[in-house]
Amino acid sequence: MAGRQRQRASRRRAGGRVLLPALLLCLCCRAASERIRYAIPEELGRGSLVGPLARDLGLSPAELPARKLRLSAEKQYFGVSGESGNLYVSERLDREEMCGESASCSVSFEALVQNPLNVFHVEVAIQDVNDNAPTFSKAALDLEINEFTSPGARFALEMARDADVGSNSLLTYELTSNPSFSLAVTESPDGSKQPELVLERALDREKQSSFQLVLTAADGGEPVRSGTVQVRVNVTDANDNAPAFSKSVYEARVRENLPAGSLVLRVRATDADAGSNGRVSYCFGNVPHGVRALFSVDSESGEVRTAGPLDFEEKSKYSFGLEARDGGGLTAHCKVQIDVTDENDNAPEITVLSVSSPVPEDAPAGTVVAVLKVNDPDSGENGQVSCELSGEAPLSMVASSGGSYKVVTATALDREQAAEHRVTVVARDRGRPALSSRAALVLEVSDVNDNAPVFEEAAYSAYVAENNAAGAPVVRVRARDADAGANGRVSYWLAGGSAGAAGAAPYVSVEARSGAVYAQRSFDYEQCREFLVAVRAQDGGAPARSSTATVRVFVLDRNDNAPRVLWPAAGAGAAGAGAGAAPFEVVPRSAEAGYLVAKVVAVDADAGRNAWLSYELVQAAEPALFRVGLHSGEVRTARAVSERDAAKQRLVAVVKDHGQPALSATATLHVVLAESLQEALPELSERAAGADSPAELQFYLVLALALLSALFLLSVALAVLARVRRAGPPAVLRCLGAQRFSVAGAAFPADFCEGTLPYSYNLCVAPGRAVAEAAWLPPPPPLPSLPAEELLGGEPCGKRSPSSSAGAGEPPAEPDAPQVCKPGGRACSGRCLQCREEAAGAAVDRGGARGRPERWRQPRPARPGSLARWLAGSAAGRCASVPAVRSRAAARRRGRRQRPGAASRSGSRSESRSGSRIVGRRWCGAGGAAAAMCAAGRRRGRRERALLWCVLVAAWEAAWGQLRYSVPEEMPKGSFVGDVAKDLGLQLPALRDRGVRIIDRGRTQYFALHGKTGHLVTAERIDREQLCESAQRCVLRCEVIVEGEMQVYGIEVEITDINDNTPSFQEGETEMRMSETTAPGWRFPLAEAHDPDVGSNSLRRYELSGDEHFSLAVQAGPGGEERPELVLAKALDREEASFHELVLRASDGGEPARTGTARIRVAVLDANDNAPVFGQAEYAVRVPEDVPVGSVLVTLTATDADEGVNGHVKYSLKKITGKASQIFELDSETGAITLVRSLDFEEGDFYELEVQARDGGGLSDTAKVAITVTDVNDNAPELTVSSALSAISEDAPSGTVVALLHVQDRDSGANGEVRCSLAERVPFRLERSLDNYYRVVTARELDREEVSEYNVTVRAADGGSPALRSSAVLALRVLDVNDNAPVFAEARYSARLPENNAAGALVLTVRAADADWGQNARVRYRLWEGRVRGAPLSSYVSVQAETGALYALRSFDYEEVREVGLWVRAEDGGAPALSSNVSVRLVIVDENDNAPQVLYPPAAAGAGWSGVELAPRSAEPGALVAKVVAVDADAGQNAWLSYELAKATEPGLFRVGLHSGEVRTARLPLARDAARQSLVVVVKDHGRPALSATATLTVVLAESVAELVSELGSAAAAPGEPAGSLTRWLVVAVAAVSCLFLAFLLLLLALRLRRWRRSQLLAAGSGALRGVPASHFVGIDGVRAFLHSYSHEVSLTADSRKSQLRLSGASCCDTLPARPPPAEPAPLLGEDPAAAPVSSSAHTCSAALPSAASLPFPPGVLSPAQGQH
Repeated sequence: MAGRQRQRASRRRAGGRVLLPALLLCLCCRAASERIRYAIPEELGRGSLVGPLARDLGLSPAELPARKLRLSAEKQYFGVSGESGNLYVSERLDREEMCGESASCSVSFEALVQNPLNVFHVEVAIQDVNDNAPTFSKAALDLEINEFTSPGARFALEMARDADVGSNSLLTYELTSNPSFSLAVTESPDGSKQPELVLERALDREKQSSFQLVLTAADGGEPVRSGTVQVRVNVTDANDNAPAFSKSVYEARVRENLPAGSLVLRVRATDADAGSNGRVSYCFGNVPHGVRALFSVDSESGEVRTAGPLDFEEKSKYSFGLEARDGGGLTAHCKVQIDVTDENDNAPEITVLSVSSPVPEDAPAGTVVAVLKVNDPDSGENGQVSCELSGEAPLSMVASSGGSYKVVTATALDREQAAEHRVTVVARDRGRPALSSRAALVLEVSDVNDNAPVFEEAAYSAYVAENNAAGAPVVRVRARDADAGANGRVSYWLAGGSAGAAGAAPYVSVEARSGAVYAQRSFDYEQCREFLVAVRAQDGGAPARSSTATVRVFVLDRNDNAPRVLWPAAGAGAAGAGAGAAPFEVVPRSAEAGYLVAKVVAVDADAGRNAWLSYELVQAAEPALFRVGLHSGEVRTARAVSERDAAKQRLVAVVKDHGQPALSATATLHVVLAESLQEALPELSERAAGADSPAELQFYLVLALALLSALFLLSVALAVLARVRRAGPPAVLRCLGAQRFSVAGAAFPADFCEGTLPYSYNLCVAPGRAVAEAAWLPPPPPLPSLPAEELLGGEPCGKRSPSSSAGAGEPPAEPDAPQVCKPGGRACSGRCLQCREEAAGAAVDRGGARGRPERWRQPRPARPGSLARWLAGSAAGRCASVPAVRSRAAARRRGRRQRPGAASRSGSRSESRSGSRIVGRRWCGAGGAAAAMCAAGRRRGRRERALLWCVLVAAWEAAWGQLRYSVPEEMPKGSFVGDVAKDLGLQLPALRDRGVRIIDRGRTQYFALHGKTGHLVTAERIDREQLCESAQRCVLRCEVIVEGEMQVYGIEVEITDINDNTPSFQEGETEMRMSETTAPGWRFPLAEAHDPDVGSNSLRRYELSGDEHFSLAVQAGPGGEERPELVLAKALDREEASFHELVLRASDGGEPARTGTARIRVAVLDANDNAPVFGQAEYAVRVPEDVPVGSVLVTLTATDADEGVNGHVKYSLKKITGKASQIFELDSETGAITLVRSLDFEEGDFYELEVQARDGGGLSDTAKVAITVTDVNDNAPELTVSSALSAISEDAPSGTVVALLHVQDRDSGANGEVRCSLAERVPFRLERSLDNYYRVVTARELDREEVSEYNVTVRAADGGSPALRSSAVLALRVLDVNDNAPVFAEARYSARLPENNAAGALVLTVRAADADWGQNARVRYRLWEGRVRGAPLSSYVSVQAETGALYALRSFDYEEVREVGLWVRAEDGGAPALSSNVSVRLVIVDENDNAPQVLYPPAAAGAGWSGVELAPRSAEPGALVAKVVAVDADAGQNAWLSYELAKATEPGLFRVGLHSGEVRTARLPLARDAARQSLVVVVKDHGRPALSATATLTVVLAESVAELVSELGSAAAAPGEPAGSLTRWLVVAVAAVSCLFLAFLLLLLALRLRRWRRSQLLAAGSGALRGVPASHFVGIDGVRAFLHSYSHEVSLTADSRKSQLRLSGASCCDTLPARPPPAEPAPLLGEDPAAAPVSSSAHTCSAALPSAASLPFPPGVLSPAQGQH
């Protein structure tokens, strides 16, 4: 506080020292309040002396450097010398540029001096010199004076302008001498002189058409300067000549389709007059509107151009009149004739008259399907058309009469190949380039049912997973029928198969519409693995056609059966009583790694991957001692048995299959480690000492159990050994042996399918070439696809194969292939007969299927195509028959040639042909008779075609004639035109049947055919002028179509003209303008009338009525047309009559005559004899300076008594300054003066203009316009900072000057009065200085810590309404003084540091802030010295000097130091430095780094027990047994301890208090509870992470200390179960093993009896399969499993006798799917060869393979030597 008072005292002393200079400054300001003025002439050079400025200001040269004299101005016209202080010119001074026309001109600026700051006003006057010559705004003035102008007329000339002022601007004018003109000067009230040109004598344009004069203007300066302007006077002529065309008729030839704007021709008319009277414009005369739409004429050049498209087809010639008119109203006329030449611009037009669609696909060739009409509007070669068809279609085009064409079929149609035919009719003319058009023709072909449904696949295979839901989709069969509609609609049903052969409900069903096959029941793979069904597809035609497909359904296996463990038995050790009660294996302790302990045997009823089994050991007392084979199930030792391994081991193995999801089963095995059984028994019967009698009983029970188990295992081993012996050598040796197939041996049992490894074989039949026993004619018939069950099991003869694709009445795949059979034997003849009957059914209706009686009925033999039929036919011989029809296509072609009504006869013939085929006759194979019939048919076809061509030629010749009629126009609708039916020879009743109709090529149907009378009548109103315009002959054409005969006849109707149109003029009223000086006899063309009629009905004569001044003359044109002309008969006088009304009449020659009129109005034009006159001589206007741009300031009006061009007044500026010409604009038509640039009162407040009004004849008048500009407050005050400080110290005294400002407002009056102010709440104030200068001074002391920088806004506002404002911002920075000490962010600091911290860890950061700036605000930190536990504080913590961060220099321990206190000092960098202190309290936080320490019970080193406590057996629940005592060196939550019982011999007997550690009984001790109890108590703290310790307590249940000692001395290693319980379990185990052994013996006996019975059954059957020993099967509990899989391939080749039956030994696996036994035992291969089907493709099925002797092959095909495998 004392320091701040001293600073304020020093500031007051400094303020006293500043007071004296301030007083001196005020005195100087009073002395310098007057202005310093100088005067110099303009145009002084740079550096010219103006005046001694420093001397006039009272400054000596020595003071100049310190006072810093300088000038302040917007534009530096002057400069001051820094050495002498003289004022010099620094820029060129042009008074006219600086001040314009102002009488006085001066430049004002300020001179500034510093130390102290002061301002002086300086004014320099600029004097004018004569440096500008008078100038005119134009180099030449053009005047037009009519030759009729009277002498004495005055014409104002432009005034010259001189930029100088005073006497230098006084002007005098002179004009060069000329006898026709003189100069007159008039002086206006303001003193300006106006030169005028005076006409001295009359002008004559024929003598002199122009004059060249020079006007000179001189000023009054010394020396005199002058300027000149050339005056050109043009003498205008009077309108006394009419235009004249160079030709009376203009002709041109143009092409049609010229683009719009193309030049056709150019007309030219000349006028001898000059100026506007000689300027000729062109326009149309009286022409039709259509001509104006097609042509246009340029009014200036006379060019006739096309305005629209020309079309030769619409009109080929155009004739119209053109008019030429000059500026005076005189006219001339000519005629234009334009011929249009044809171009090939019209493509041929194709019209489809009639289309016959759809066409049946059996329609004969030459059928007419469409009639077309082709027309080309062009002429000549451009209109000649040729037609053709484009596209792939069996159609052709035939030309007919009258440009019509017929489209006929070229060949037979087939809807299946193409349901519709799309062709394009191309019509092409002969023009260059040729044009063509196209018309699409779509011909639909209707369907005939000639195609049977065809399946996408001949045989379908479907795969269905077992356990499917009833109704699940199996497969979708799809048959397609090439026909359409009902003929192609296919329905499906089941036609048979193996699915329902057993008489049960069907397995599947088929949806009739979609062909979707659904499962009717849930399938079971173990019961049925595959089945076959036949699906029939039939279309909806009449008669219906059908086909059949075979669907083979394969049932896929799912993993729905878990593995079943056969050994060890599932319930062996389930009770869990101990190892002694379960079967066990004995392993010697000397066993090495890999020793076989036992084998787990399991089977799975599933198949494939679902039956693959894997074994895994999941539980064992010693997991590393044993391992289980993954696939074999063998339990072996994984390492050598050691002495430390327990004698009793319990193993649990899991058996899993590979299904999804996998199923599993478990097997439990007990292993005893002993060298012999005698050693194992003591291990199992070991008991505690003191129980002699129960132990002896248990010993004998264990011995009995071991003996029974050994006997049982021995029996099982013997049974397995016997089975292995019967099975023979291993599979590898069998595969390598030479004996591949044995004809002798045991047969398969009847239930061979129950195992998991079925037999599979492939039977392949390859009928390539014939052998000696079975000769085949190539190619052989295809073999049907049959299931393996039928192939091996046979089928009765009467049953039809469901897999055959041909149904009843359908041919086989190749009906042309001959059938082979031997002619001997009843069976052979019957079968060959059946083959021929089936082959013949392809070409006739299904008689047998429809109920027709069959000619031959006999028992059906074996099915054709079966293996038995094939083998029997091959062995017996062959007989051949040729089918009647080669293919279906031949049958269809023969059916088309029959008439529709012959269906029944065809059916009977089919039956008779069928009968003939049965007895072996073939009519196609008859030879001569068939050939004769074919030849006769061909001759009859040629005669019919010749007759057809004759009829077509006759019709063609008759159609060439045209029917022509004539009818007048405007006939009412329905009027008679002609009798078409009579002229064409058509009968009236046949009109409706044959489909006769009228086709008109135009858009409108003008004619119609009466259906009852056959007359041609009008259908619409006919207007000849609308249809044919000016054509002399008008003809309409149409066609008559006879659709029944597909004939076209042409009709031409001529339309005759009647007088139904009145002559008309294009314009009802016409106005003509004539000058009153026009001479009588002049002719003026008039508009022609137009009459659309032709001949005598057209225009004939003209008449004129109305006035004596005019008459009518009619001239004949080049084309013979009449052209009316108006003749001036008497001179015109505008003063008598300014208008004349006339009427022109035009009449035609019709009966009665028609007349049209037009009114003509003649306007008389006046001569130019009046000059324009302004309404006022002077116009005064006052406008504000803010008037918007574009505003009209004043409108000048001048009137002229003349009319037309002579009375049209135009305005121009005659006298105007250059500055005003940029601001104002004069409208030459309206006389309005418009503002084009903004006004500024400060730049100019008065403008004077001189306006001239001139008419069309050259006469003029002038007027003066004075524009006064009033001031508007549009200029904001201008604030200029003349001088300012950028920085000030915060200890500067009040009143210190910081800135000097200058304020100026360009407005005047109240708008220019300015008030200045400062923003509020700033420590500054504003003081007025000299004139418009202000000073900004400090109002109080500054404090940088409060505000370090000021932006002082100075506002200036003027006195206008509304007031305008401006502002300036002064940026002032406050400099710092070190007057603030550092201040900490907190009054005291506290930090928590966990113990065991790392050395150098950051504890906290202290921060101190200094309000000063720069070096004064730079803070550094340091520690106050102190001691902690006798050590220096600096050894514990340190502080970083720059950042204030405190770091721990060592690791703290909470148990040693819990809190540290210290002081930190912060000191700034000022001079002198200021500082402050803060206290810091450092608290050490405890960490959980000490585990609990158990005090009781103490841990005894090397002892097995840590302490013993006595608990009486009669203790009640909750009785205190002991207490665990523990402590923790940590604090807080880390020292909170909790107790938990982790392990106990009897967990439910004791409990421990969670927080007290007291061990109490949880229940009453029982007799079965062990006498010695071991308790393990865990003590945990609550730290993170928690630390713990354990305490072990031994509790002995005894009533006295003696019992306690006895129990502690017992030699028993571990407590066991009571003797009674163990004995009971041993008895149960002995009984169970006995029962199991007895059951095993009974099972072996039952299996032996069953095997004996099955061998008897197989030996009695014919399908015994020999060569496979019965030892290859194993059976356990009724489940039979193959040890190996056999794959047999039977190859039957027709070209070799070396067919083999091979057994593949490569297909072996451990497990494969099982199959349930069949319903009844059946032989593997039947005896009857006729019932054995054959499959044409390889199939795999589950069946047994018979011996070679029982196979139905010829002798030698399979021999024992070749067929062994």
